[in-house]
Amino acid sequence: MPSNADPLGQSVWTRPPRSRGAQPTLSRAQIVRTAIELLDEKGLDGLSMRRLGERLAAGATSAYWYVATKDELLELVLDEVMGEIEVPEVGATDWRTAATALAHGLRSMILRHPWVTGLFGVRPMMGPNAMRMSDRTVGVLTAAGFSGMDVAYASSLLMSHVIGSATMEAAWKRSITPGTSVSEAVDELRPYIDEVSSRYPHYGAWWRENRGMDPENLQDEGFAFAVERLLDGLQLWLDRRNEAGPA
Repeated sequence: MPSNADPLGQSVWTRPPRSRGAQPTLSRAQIVRTAIELLDEKGLDGLSMRRLGERLAAGATSAYWYVATKDELLELVLDEVMGEIEVPEVGATDWRTAATALAHGLRSMILRHPWVTGLFGVRPMMGPNAMRMSDRTVGVLTAAGFSGMDVAYASSLLMSHVIGSATMEAAWKRSITPGTSVSEAVDELRPYIDEVSSRYPHYGAWWRENRGMDPENLQDEGFAFAVERLLDGLQLWLDRRNEAGPA
């Protein structure tokens, strides 16, 4: 697991660049890609500098030319996967469409790399990809009418929902037996739910009414519903503030 001792002082983004020396065998991009492959296969606990070196084979020493510790490597892989999230540029579309793209992009990235949630809040997100996403998010919210700390609050509200929802979804999918679909996993539970729901009238009535739901689409639809309702609430708050005028 990553260390959280003085994360800013020990950040790969804040320390001075290493002095130039002999050109390493592999590029930083190759090392980061290999580390991500290991993380996708084995999770955070499965990544070590030794295991990375074994995977890199002849280029094992190249990793230490770019990073001094595993924590520095984790900062690089964190920023690399943040680069998979697309946020439209300010003015390219309306703010709700841009915010929706951010939410769905972040969720998709987390589901591809579920280990990443173990790095949020532990290692600083100050790399170029994370800063690009933050810059566009601030720009989109500012253009919508948010200002001051309201920009941070609105962004935090949206990001917190996405991270929490995607973390639970990823955990649920990891709990399913490999090779079993979501629909098959739910079908295995149906007899128990049918039996136990008879003891709880409100839940039982809801379950009987919606028993034919499609589990494969349920999480996608539920996520989209929640994002839209969050944005409804933010828009309502903006409208009310504008109607009230300056304090």
